[in-house]
Amino acid sequence: MKKTLSTLMMVGAASAAQAEMVTREVAYEIDGEAYEGMLVYDDAVKDKRPGLLMVPNWMGVTENSAKKAFRAGGSDYVVFIADMYGKDIRPSNTDEAAKAATTVRSDRQMMRKRVNAALDVFRDQADSVPLDVDRIGAIGFCFGGGTVLELARSGTDVDGVVSFHGNLDTPDPVEAGTIQTPVLVLHGAIDPFVPDEQVRAFEKEMREAEVDWTLISYGGAVHSFTDPTANMPGKAEYHPVVAERAFGAMRQFFNETMAD
Repeated sequence: MKKTLSTLMMVGAASAAQAEMVTREVAYEIDGEAYEGMLVYDDAVKDKRPGLLMVPNWMGVTENSAKKAFRAGGSDYVVFIADMYGKDIRPSNTDEAAKAATTVRSDRQMMRKRVNAALDVFRDQADSVPLDVDRIGAIGFCFGGGTVLELARSGTDVDGVVSFHGNLDTPDPVEAGTIQTPVLVLHGAIDPFVPDEQVRAFEKEMREAEVDWTLISYGGAVHSFTDPTANMPGKAEYHPVVAERAFGAMRQFFNETMAD
């Protein structure tokens, strides 16, 4: 099914053109179980574009995650939102989301398998959307940020992974030579859910694993700083200035890692 969720105006260098966000559900299976991700892209642009595999926050594949995907991808990328829970698991509140996310986070091999399967499904969509399969990166938000870091830890070769306010811990720190992709972490400096000791452990892991990595720590930002719906003062709050800086850092990162 294909449906328009919103319409934005995009101004080009020479003329104005209409940018239209469209979404399309994509059904797939992992070990015989049903999953359903979502393609998000600007239908007004017909040229092939790089792809971004996006793992959303713990609420999963939702209309809000589609809006986040379009903010990240705009007219420059085709985005595929991965389903990390299964088609029949769609959290309706934070308690349900916490339960679903905990199930996945408690089994990192399962997490890696599911995110890698979504990446394979994404690549298979090149015949139906203007996707350049030779240039694909991965991004994730909160729970999804931790997930794309596990994608990198699994040794998958993509054009970079970007974690927005994601958890940085892992039960399986990698050895040198395992991670095959550049890593960018965009972190809220006062995020209470990702304390300093977790940041230091991640930095140590990246140094010892000899990874091409960057961590940007944004002063004044807590958890979920890119999420306009976040409403936990002092814990998880939208920070529009930091959000814009973070998306800009993501674009600069992929401009470099996806360069021809």
